[in-house]
Amino acid sequence: MWPTLVASKILNKRLGSSNFVADYPEVPLLAVTTIDDHPSLSTKTLPNDHKGTQKYKVFVGTWNVGGIAPDEGLNIKDLLETCNQSCDIYVLGFQEIVPLKASNVLGPENSKISMKWNSIIREALNKRTQQSSKVQRDTKKNILCSIEEVNNNPAQTYKAPHDFQCIISRQMVGILITVWARRDLCPFIRHPSVSCVGCGIMGCLGNKGSISVRFLLHETSFCFVCSHLASGGREGDEKYRNSNLAEIFSRTSFPRGPFLDLPRKILDHDHVILLGDLNYRISLPEETTHLLVEKRDWDSLLENDQLMMELTSGNMLRGWHEGAIKFAPTYKYCPNSDIYHGCFYQGKKAEKKRAPAWCDRIIWFGKGLNQLQYRRSESKLSDHRPVKALFTAQVRVSTALKNLQSLFLSERFEQINTQLDVSPTDDEFVCKKLSSFLL
Repeated sequence: MWPTLVASKILNKRLGSSNFVADYPEVPLLAVTTIDDHPSLSTKTLPNDHKGTQKYKVFVGTWNVGGIAPDEGLNIKDLLETCNQSCDIYVLGFQEIVPLKASNVLGPENSKISMKWNSIIREALNKRTQQSSKVQRDTKKNILCSIEEVNNNPAQTYKAPHDFQCIISRQMVGILITVWARRDLCPFIRHPSVSCVGCGIMGCLGNKGSISVRFLLHETSFCFVCSHLASGGREGDEKYRNSNLAEIFSRTSFPRGPFLDLPRKILDHDHVILLGDLNYRISLPEETTHLLVEKRDWDSLLENDQLMMELTSGNMLRGWHEGAIKFAPTYKYCPNSDIYHGCFYQGKKAEKKRAPAWCDRIIWFGKGLNQLQYRRSESKLSDHRPVKALFTAQVRVSTALKNLQSLFLSERFEQINTQLDVSPTDDEFVCKKLSSFLL
């Protein structure tokens, strides 16, 4: 029985790059046809096409939730900072959304927990826009707005609030990555795909490893790698984490696309962000680490931080960047408290000792990314604290297509849409063309 389960897990992990969950897209009438469907509209063939740049805000968060299922009323507004500002893209990575026991590692994927997390994220991102929205959508037609509605108020279709849709969500055992984008950006997001790499039991199962997602926004490629690397606080354990990263970089691959021009490997993308419980520790005695934490001497601790040393003088992460860390170590806390494990709480006698460490990190690779914030959140759900970062990303935009979009949003579009007639068969055709967004 167990060999069959193991083989099944390995096979499922290697299934196609489109094996992910996403919302069914709701896009404007003239945006449902993508550039790839019409080579004549490709930026390679458009006359006098020039590439401009546009900046987008990207939020990235990572959280090891310690196998604890979220309550329905869990408030993640502090993590997402939805009250203060709104970003264009939200990327959230979780580790240990289920306990890493044999039945979860070897058995079928428990998607109920990931659905719970996505539901909580959806509510947090869209609550404000739902309250302010006065746009009524036809529930039976998710994609095409009725012609009558457009005629009465052409701007209504295109000036809807910036609510968010899930463009990719993928789980591998306890690892979950979920990517959300503003609804009006979704027509310009192409070629979403995923690649899973297991580095856990037998070097291939998903109790440790990564889920990488990639997509193109306009003419710029993004790759987000959500990882949970090998644990261990003993001297030399960092070598296992470096080995995990080597496996992830080597084994992760994406399809080249219809024109064979899309990036295949992680580092081939324009913007790359690695997030997760990377499990790098502080190479100091436990007592010294606790003492420096009490003094809030972050500089002395970071001088001995294994990931910091790998970034500055190692080979595996050469060329990668991390923002300045000005927050306390995110691991390991006593249950539902602000006290680090090993300070005053002794716990079970057989329990392993854990010195404080910055296990949860967000680093990036490539030009055109500028980090604005790098902080931690204070949720006490697990023994880890969430970490979040805010970036601005430069994105290449085709000026020809941008002008074409402006035409559709202008008053002249009103003269075009009065002549359009949509039939049920057209709806079915559009649904099939956008099937890549479905599981």
